[in-house]
Amino acid sequence: MDAARLAIGTLTIFRVRVHRVDRRVAGRAMLLAPAVGVLVGVPASLPLVVPGMPPLLAAALAMGVLAVLTRGLHLDGLADLADGLGSGRPADRALDIMKKSDIGPFGVITLVLTLLVQVSALSALSPGPALLPESVPESWPGVPLPADAPLTAPYALVTACVAGRLALTWACRAGVPAARPDGLGAMVAGTVRPAAVWPATLAALAVTALLGLAAAGFPLTPDTLTALMAPDASGATPAGGEVVRGLDVLYWSEEPSPALALQPALVLPVSLLVGLGAALLLLARAGRRLGGITGDVLGALVETATAATLVTCALLA
Repeated sequence: MDAARLAIGTLTIFRVRVHRVDRRVAGRAMLLAPAVGVLVGVPASLPLVVPGMPPLLAAALAMGVLAVLTRGLHLDGLADLADGLGSGRPADRALDIMKKSDIGPFGVITLVLTLLVQVSALSALSPGPALLPESVPESWPGVPLPADAPLTAPYALVTACVAGRLALTWACRAGVPAARPDGLGAMVAGTVRPAAVWPATLAALAVTALLGLAAAGFPLTPDTLTALMAPDASGATPAGGEVVRGLDVLYWSEEPSPALALQPALVLPVSLLVGLGAALLLLARAGRRLGGITGDVLGALVETATAATLVTCALLA
């Protein structure tokens, strides 16, 4: 239980009491980090299913909720690492720059671009409702959703959160040193056994595959929720293949074909692997420049994996 509490207390805004904190507990906490991704990803997805919410605004609010749930620590780490690597100074000087409380130009630019990429990719996965023009007759048969509709933003965001925390598991495996003798990096560096990394990765892939299957069967969009709640002419809830008309919006709830139903189950795991790969590339770069990991490096890995996963979801979907 101490490992789960440490993972939650370290990676989220929630306050928990941890009775024992040592490197063994820290290693177990980093193994549980992907599960924390689900814990923060689900509530962060709520703005994405609010009926009537514009996709871009919903995506921005979702990323804002995610930042609040993580206390903004990962974003702060991303900015600090950008300043350290962008300074071009030797490792010891770069580490000193990263410890400063202010943010330099490299940090600001990296932070803004990363958030823009995350919000843009997430909004691209949030299909807006099909507005019904006034000239369309009452007998209009309906507006089908695009072929990529089964993969919706909430599932992609949860997958991206899992990918970001899985990057922590890999960064804390044995053989990856700490860049400083103190701090969070020193506490967790090298605490995860290499043999335990692969089961954690397979578990994360399995979870994202299940999320993909769920996305195919029940796409979480404002349109879907509105269609489920809106009664048809006979007063019954609309079933698959029927058209729901309300507030000048048409919704098509036809069941996807089997080929489309399988697509999200592949897109989400592939996106997770791409996000993890992007984080590992950054980890290798930080390791060469700084000599190991710090808390800032870990935060930057989370945001990098999150962004790369969302972008891959948007491209593949």
